[in-house]
Amino acid sequence: MPRPAVSLPQTFVAWLWPYLDAFSGRTRSTVAALAVGAVLAVGPRTVANLLRALGLADDPGFAAFHRVLNRNRWSGLKLARTLLNALVNAFVPDGPIVIGVDHTLERRRGARVRPASHCFDSVRSSTEQTVTSRGLRWMTAMLLVEVPFAGRIWGLPVLSALVPSRAWCEAQGRHYRPTTVWARGILLRLHRWLPDRLLVAVMDGEFAALTLLDAVSPHMVAITRLRLDARLFDPPPDPPLTLRQIMKGARQPSLRARLTDKVAVWHRAAQPSRTRWRPGGWIDYASGTALWHHQGKPIVPILWVMVRYPDGRRDPEAFLCTDLSVSPRTVLEWFNRRWAMEIVFTQ
Repeated sequence: MPRPAVSLPQTFVAWLWPYLDAFSGRTRSTVAALAVGAVLAVGPRTVANLLRALGLADDPGFAAFHRVLNRNRWSGLKLARTLLNALVNAFVPDGPIVIGVDHTLERRRGARVRPASHCFDSVRSSTEQTVTSRGLRWMTAMLLVEVPFAGRIWGLPVLSALVPSRAWCEAQGRHYRPTTVWARGILLRLHRWLPDRLLVAVMDGEFAALTLLDAVSPHMVAITRLRLDARLFDPPPDPPLTLRQIMKGARQPSLRARLTDKVAVWHRAAQPSRTRWRPGGWIDYASGTALWHHQGKPIVPILWVMVRYPDGRRDPEAFLCTDLSVSPRTVLEWFNRRWAMEIVFTQ
């Protein structure tokens, strides 16, 4: 079958060349044409729709475009690294790089869609009802940057990984890895790609695992939600009085108890706005340092920040940061960027 002949401007090919370098010489022209079709296509960006945008829907060599995704060999990690470097140079040439990590469900049906399985559907679920849907679960790392012409924070995906469910792994005889293990692998790879930059990993409460925080905290700053009943301790005394006090000191009051503690010092501030045109309201916050410990898990030093809402619109929340020198307001501002990921997932 003849290969499709696609003529592209040399300036466009030169701009796209760092990404085309991840493909073989026979595949590069086809990939460049698909990139043009992705820019011009209206609606779902399937290969068939891209060919319609290019005027190649009736081309006898259309199968060459489909083989790029289902048969040809190319490096997705090399593409992700090239994309990350381009976005960092354009939007974050200096200063900390805020990375959001979360997973989403791509609803897919069909017997050949593997490793699809029934997973928790956060979009269709509520506090009263839990809904599961069949599909593919993707773990995605996004660059959370402020785009000047948009006037708000954008979530720009740079690396994704398919996360099989436990049921599918057991049925296929494969080793199951939880979401925290996938998140650790993604974050450590981003650190290897940007070893000289300060990375700030912003994650939801599902990733507030001591094993994950202990693995990534030597290389980057991690910010997650924190349970109000977390076991927090003082630093060990110097010198320790008992063997147990070598690792940690006395236990601190729980964060839930601090809500009604009259000794706690609360500060009032304007909540960081999710958009430039909508105010965030007022919040009261308190902060402190502690050692977070659970039996059988590593001990992680954290800066905890607790937030309560004077108008009662939301329940009190708590957050943690593995860098004890960061100000509480900065922790809240960095975590607030995570909401840009929800916009990307719903689009």
